[in-house]
Amino acid sequence: MKLSIFITLCILGYSVFSQSLPDNIDISTSSNGIVNMPSNVPSAFINDGFVKYTKIQCPNGEAIHIIAQSEISDAQIIRSRSILKFYLTDFEGSIYGADKEAVMNTMGVNDALLLLMNGEDGEYPEPSVWGQPLYNDELPVEGDEWFMTNDFDHRDAAFEEILHLIHDMGIGVDGSNSISNPALPEYQAEIRAAQINAGLNNFAIWPIGADGSGSESWVQEVYNELAQENSLSQEYLASVIDSYYGLWGAWTEEPTLGMWGLYTANNRAEIASEDPMGFTLVENYFAPYINIDMVIDASLNDVFSMTFNPLQPYTHKSQYLQHCYLTGNNNSGLIGNDLYNRLKGNAGNNTLEGKTGNDRLDGLNGENTAVFTGAYAAYTITNNIDYAIVEDVIIDRDGIDTLWNIHTLQFADQNVDIVLNSTVGLNDALGSYPTQSFYPNPARHILNVESIHSSKVSIFNLSGQVLLKSKLTKGFNCLDISDLTEGIYFLEIENNRPQKLIIKN
Repeated sequence: MKLSIFITLCILGYSVFSQSLPDNIDISTSSNGIVNMPSNVPSAFINDGFVKYTKIQCPNGEAIHIIAQSEISDAQIIRSRSILKFYLTDFEGSIYGADKEAVMNTMGVNDALLLLMNGEDGEYPEPSVWGQPLYNDELPVEGDEWFMTNDFDHRDAAFEEILHLIHDMGIGVDGSNSISNPALPEYQAEIRAAQINAGLNNFAIWPIGADGSGSESWVQEVYNELAQENSLSQEYLASVIDSYYGLWGAWTEEPTLGMWGLYTANNRAEIASEDPMGFTLVENYFAPYINIDMVIDASLNDVFSMTFNPLQPYTHKSQYLQHCYLTGNNNSGLIGNDLYNRLKGNAGNNTLEGKTGNDRLDGLNGENTAVFTGAYAAYTITNNIDYAIVEDVIIDRDGIDTLWNIHTLQFADQNVDIVLNSTVGLNDALGSYPTQSFYPNPARHILNVESIHSSKVSIFNLSGQVLLKSKLTKGFNCLDISDLTEGIYFLEIENNRPQKLIIKN
């Protein structure tokens, strides 16, 4: 067990910390929203070894900052930002979470800062800048070895630590060391009431052992420390949340407990029966499923499942995900769950014609969507009786995906419904051209285009950028294409769908 799970930095001092980051750092120059730490920030950030930056922009123009040291990967940064975004995404129909704008704005005003730190807690000197720490050794990413093996030596602390940031800097804590402008004092009152209830009857709910009995008598000392720094409600809520999202479901040391054996419930059903006030707290703010896009680590070389399977311990956690994207170029796969899922393949071939294979995208139940990077015209779609195959003509982009239980294809320019029981190739999908033709294809330098009447022709690249426009007369026309580099293009004759054109130098 780790005593460090209880230690939170005192809020006092954060609000008076003078060296804050500017809210207008531009992250749009990066495809993943992560940039190098700007050189013009206060020197303390540079001296503490923070080398990367990203943020969530608040509606009021302020920003919630995320900074990372050298050992933190981009995948870990993206995951941290995604969890933060999830906590701040509106949960329609809930009492306190239906509109989270005030929580976001309050965090921005209070200069909320997430510190992604090298190593593990205590391994390196404490930073001089004040923020909520989250360490590399406690930051697995969906699909990586730590996540898939449920390595509790690298247990997932992201949900807990990021929750502390939101609780302290946005929701607001009652009592000492609290912010002056809490966004949800009524919700905090309910959190406090549930935390106090959890300690009744000799701490029967949380933290178990704080009455000084048994082998966990050290908990009493930690409990007193938390009470002194006014961190009890934050740590209690984090214990509930961790069990709610399945983070302790695969823990075998004390399989009926959560948070290192200090919380009474291990999963949702146990929270509902053993800590109903805690269960109500969650329902009042947090969505039951992680309903934003979660990125699967590029190291995955297997199928990643979002359906619970007791033979796959990591699915205690992944069963609560809703939308997942593969990355990298391994021939991996995704299996959804009973929810509406958005699934995306990677540059590998996520394909196998047998339903039992790993390398596929399978939405299971629900109306599901497969997501693709490029425009519709750049893909070959083959619909079979039970599944569809979608092939990207661009090498090293989306590869070939076999799709089971997918109903909609989401391309960069449009959505297309899958219609099974037929076979549709690229030319069929884009239409037929009985009255116009062009040759040769592949072409070099000159392209011959035949038209039955006067019209116009355009040639565009796979990003949709028009590179050549010309008028056509009735009959045969010669187009000079010598300025176009070798590659795959599309030719569109007026009032017709585009056709694939290959240019060879």
